[in-house]
Amino acid sequence: MEPGPTQRHQLGAFLRARREALPALATGRRRTPGLRREEVAAASGVSTTWYVWAEQGRDISLSPHALARLATALHLTPAERAYVFALAARLDPHPPHEPMPDQAPPELLALPAAITSPAYLLDSCYDGSAWNAAARTLFAPWLESGENNLLRYVFGHASAQTFIADWPARAQRLVAEFRAESAREPGTPARRALVAALSQTSPDFARFWNTHTVLAREGGARLFNGPRGRLHFIQHNLTPAAHPGYRLVILTPA
Repeated sequence: MEPGPTQRHQLGAFLRARREALPALATGRRRTPGLRREEVAAASGVSTTWYVWAEQGRDISLSPHALARLATALHLTPAERAYVFALAARLDPHPPHEPMPDQAPPELLALPAAITSPAYLLDSCYDGSAWNAAARTLFAPWLESGENNLLRYVFGHASAQTFIADWPARAQRLVAEFRAESAREPGTPARRALVAALSQTSPDFARFWNTHTVLAREGGARLFNGPRGRLHFIQHNLTPAAHPGYRLVILTPA
């Protein structure tokens, strides 16, 4: 998809604003603030004409790699870089990546406790980081298994197949969701180790993983077998903006 005239002009205006906001390289009196267009072009490895046309919003070819060099030359923040690629209708070849912290910050760990419905926090490997009291009650079979990881519990403990009412469908979807999310952090050692271990210990996981099915984490109806019968919930998956590697899972009564 190519950017339309409005997007091209918005992109051009943004590039000019960012260029003019940077400190000038040369000293002395300048008629215009910031860097010169030829300075940005040279730092980006593009022609001055190409860059001028980009600022003017002309219908020119904006390759992802040229945009990436331009973003570096203009010292764009991750949000500004994402804005540029969105306006240009291009995929960033080198999207900024912030490594997962070793431990979730306290304000994130406190989120489940602020919610009355069952709520818990998962990290990018589906390790449970925090639960509120309602979640601890609902997911007693999981927590009492001694396994902190959701995937290891679902595919490694017999109680999961009893507790999760529609286990075959839910287990298969869980793997498809994990595969989809894994694409955002390709090659993460913890993810690779988890997939390798589960593929060795669980034929079901290996079979589901090797189908290469990819699904979004959309939430929806969830069924569990509790001590007093069938439990019906609607699951909501929220991603904290400041910590996109985590998922806040909330289950409201259906």
